[in-house]
Amino acid sequence: MLIGGHVSPAGGLVKAFHRGVERDCDSIQIFNQSPRAWRLVNYRPDDVAEFRELIAAGPVRAIVLHAVYLINPASKDEVIRQKSLDALAHALQVGDQMGAHGVVVHPGSQAGEPLEESIDRVGDAIRHVLAESERCPLLLENTAGAGGTIGRSFEELARLIELGGGDSRIGICLDSCHMFAMGFEVRTTEELSATIDRYVEIVGAERLGCIHVNDSKAPFGSKRDRHAPLGDGEMGREACAAFYSEPRFEGLPVIFEGPGLEGRGAGLVDIKVARELREEGLRARGLG
Repeated sequence: MLIGGHVSPAGGLVKAFHRGVERDCDSIQIFNQSPRAWRLVNYRPDDVAEFRELIAAGPVRAIVLHAVYLINPASKDEVIRQKSLDALAHALQVGDQMGAHGVVVHPGSQAGEPLEESIDRVGDAIRHVLAESERCPLLLENTAGAGGTIGRSFEELARLIELGGGDSRIGICLDSCHMFAMGFEVRTTEELSATIDRYVEIVGAERLGCIHVNDSKAPFGSKRDRHAPLGDGEMGREACAAFYSEPRFEGLPVIFEGPGLEGRGAGLVDIKVARELREEGLRARGLG
């Protein structure tokens, strides 16, 4: 399990790598551009080359990119749709360059439109952006369910993969806070194991590419995406520990996004808590 956190890419990829090292991360996640702006960002070739050398040597061994929040491949608006396609294709191309583990994207929102039509548009978008890039996986993130967001259920995620052409590069990023807010039973090791059994049955174990472990400020089933520090929210330590010790997450980047205990993003203290939660979870499973 590659335990890590979301870090700032300010100053370039090499600096992001060292921020991960400072936080005792095995993996890091960054926004490949400002999360709330359309301006595309390219990294210098020397920065990319040095970063790839550092990743190959460790201790940070994987990077995940998170696409801009503005992206909505389900939109009927021609301007929004084109900007979404351009931004997502660019993120995958940047991921190709740096050898990223994947690009995480929220699949979009119906925006008042019928679900089937909206999902069809997302499928078209997935095929388009994969054709514009070469290697980097596209990781569809499950959503908390508010405001007509798409990807609320395992069935919707499986449908998106199908409509995207079933390409092997289409993967899934499961977010613990979103699952909890959507009403998935994940509060104990037994509940989480049963839920992941269902995920595997509907979507497939081979599609799982990344895990976000965030606690939730909002209550169970609230459909509100509000993160809390690990073990400090409505999910609590037992649920977070279950995610950090789930056997089917081994080998994957398992990212804490924040806010952390110090009121900012993921810090050293948060990664320390994540590792403690893993040990708690392993003991609860009789593996520690």
